[in-house]
Amino acid sequence: MARLGLGDGWSCKFANDFDALKSATYRANFPDAETHFHEGDVWALDAGKLPGAVDLAWASSPCQDFSLAGNRAGLKGGRSSAFFGFWNLIKALGKEGRAPRSIVIENVVGLLTSHAGDDFTALCRALADEGYRFGAVEIDAARFVPQSRQRVFVIATLASVSPELEQVEPIAPLHSGRVELAYERLPSDLKKLWVWWRLPFPPMHNRTIETCLENDADVPWFEQAKVDHIDGLFNDRHRDKLIAVRKRPGRTVGTLFRRMRREDGKKMQRAELRFDGFAGCLRTPGGGSSKQFLVIVEGGRTQMRELTGRESARLMGLDDEYNLPKSKNGALRVCGDGVVVNVVAWLRIELLDRLAHAARESSNEQKEGRWAGS
Repeated sequence: MARLGLGDGWSCKFANDFDALKSATYRANFPDAETHFHEGDVWALDAGKLPGAVDLAWASSPCQDFSLAGNRAGLKGGRSSAFFGFWNLIKALGKEGRAPRSIVIENVVGLLTSHAGDDFTALCRALADEGYRFGAVEIDAARFVPQSRQRVFVIATLASVSPELEQVEPIAPLHSGRVELAYERLPSDLKKLWVWWRLPFPPMHNRTIETCLENDADVPWFEQAKVDHIDGLFNDRHRDKLIAVRKRPGRTVGTLFRRMRREDGKKMQRAELRFDGFAGCLRTPGGGSSKQFLVIVEGGRTQMRELTGRESARLMGLDDEYNLPKSKNGALRVCGDGVVVNVVAWLRIELLDRLAHAARESSNEQKEGRWAGS
């Protein structure tokens, strides 16, 4: 999905994934995969298998149990230590004089706060040690698609950052309170390398989740008994929300998650609704609480069903030509672990294209000796 967001102006020279399902999905969508795609553990790769100096390296490592400051032992040390497998390659490329000119590291916003900020500091230290300047922005995909999906993008560059790309102070919401706190926790030497990236606030789209849905007749709906069971999981606030929607004329589309909540000292499973035109953040279908349901209210009647794989793909900015796994859970897993295509495309237009141009100019000037001693 990052590749699709970067568009035809960029060419992919190397890609890697450990997961067989996601690897098969990549191959199914990119005919040139056989020339550059490697399926397997990133820790097993060496820099010799990677192409010459590139404009950008993109890393979306697993978000579960990530600890950049802690165990760095590869897959034996935990799934998210895949980041350091990636980083070992970056360091090896740097030693050979072909480090990526820019890097994007995408993850959940918890990266900014985990272990009281130590993980984020460790990430910034790794970037600094390889000569990068860096900064972070928090982006909610709801600006681009009808899905609430907050992610942090750490963007780093070897190029000199021009004033048109950098601002003096943070500006919300891209520089959120979480980003500001993460910056404040950095030691002074890392703060000196920080960039408050100058980006416009993305305009809001005018789509709702209803624009992403398949025809009612083409999808399976829950039996009334299951609808009644879920109805019994609402607390007073969410039941009142549903009652109010039932009084509206026409058709209203919403989404629902089941969550465990503590009430009166006891854990209770609850169903929680939203009718604001957005889906909640897509997740992988690993458990009951991760599945998102669709709720349709029309003429006083309530119907419910699961989101389909194709609907989830549309919420990730993928068009209907994108080849999804045949199983529903497989499609949901690919989408739930992805990055929204539209967000990547916006970053490309507003920053990554310009960084690539600046980095190449810097490289040319260094080769010509105009940066001698810098």
